[in-house]
Amino acid sequence: MKNKILLTGDRPTGKLHVGHYIGSLRNRVKLQDSGEYQPYIMIADTQALTDNARNPEKVRNSLIQVALDYLAVGINPDKSTIFVQSQIPALFELTAYYMDLVTVSRLERNPTVKAEIKQKGFNDSIPVGFLNYPVSQAADITAFKATTIPVGDDQKPMLEQTREIVRTFNRVYNCDILVEPKGYFSTKGQGRLPGLDGNAKMSKSLGNAIYLSDDAATVQKKVMSMYTDPGHVHVQDPGKIEGNTVFTYLDIFDSDTAKVAELKEDYQKGGLGDVKIKRYLNKVLEQELAPIRERRLRYEEKIDEVYEMLEAGSKQANIVANQTLSEVRDAIGLNYFKR
Repeated sequence: MKNKILLTGDRPTGKLHVGHYIGSLRNRVKLQDSGEYQPYIMIADTQALTDNARNPEKVRNSLIQVALDYLAVGINPDKSTIFVQSQIPALFELTAYYMDLVTVSRLERNPTVKAEIKQKGFNDSIPVGFLNYPVSQAADITAFKATTIPVGDDQKPMLEQTREIVRTFNRVYNCDILVEPKGYFSTKGQGRLPGLDGNAKMSKSLGNAIYLSDDAATVQKKVMSMYTDPGHVHVQDPGKIEGNTVFTYLDIFDSDTAKVAELKEDYQKGGLGDVKIKRYLNKVLEQELAPIRERRLRYEEKIDEVYEMLEAGSKQANIVANQTLSEVRDAIGLNYFKR
């Protein structure tokens, strides 16, 4: 086992998009291929049920789509353990123990939870499981003694809550069983993509995303509809770069920084139309997305093998999580009949 252990994952509530790719997936592949980490990649179906309990088909159908997206971006089951959260019973028992160390008011103060409650419009009808998912996430992380968590900037409060739970558990039970994880974040300005409509966040629920599985024609259509500068009505008009979604994407996806700088200069002085820069962005995106799309199509022809991969990964994850659970039970003093 490597000393550096990576854990991360996604909720299966639909196919993954380029926002997921920039925010976390690309880093996962980088860390996996570095050879320095033992990666665990989780499909968080139980967490997805916290706000989809009355629509379990959505979660079940999305599980295989997320698995396909993982394989398509380069997550390799020979290097990473890809598993399904609901298939690891130890995670639920760990969650129960950690819940006793966290107050409701602390959960309600979590900025990520507060933002998502508002976005989903729960008002006073917040499912207990949804409010509690920072604790569940702590169980996921600590079960594998993960040291490194590749996440987007919006997940920093969730990670900090896990670190608090680790410190509290180790202090209360006078042990050093749980490992305090650290986040692995994208370079500043490279970790989050705005939606196609200029919204601060690309989101499945907002319908403003480019999906990793979108074909070339769909990507082109979405790029051509992207929000730019509403004041840039005519080609000769000077345009604004700030808040212009096309240039935000170019800053992240185009490695030719000199070319992007030239386009920005021309756009700001006037004489460069939105259609031209959108066509250029589409070309840049195709270079990145075409190989991902092709790999995904190949795996779609081997669905049975993908399920077998998930089953094997879940069995391996169970072994590791059960070991941590046994240590936690020992620390609390619950292994009454252990010989």
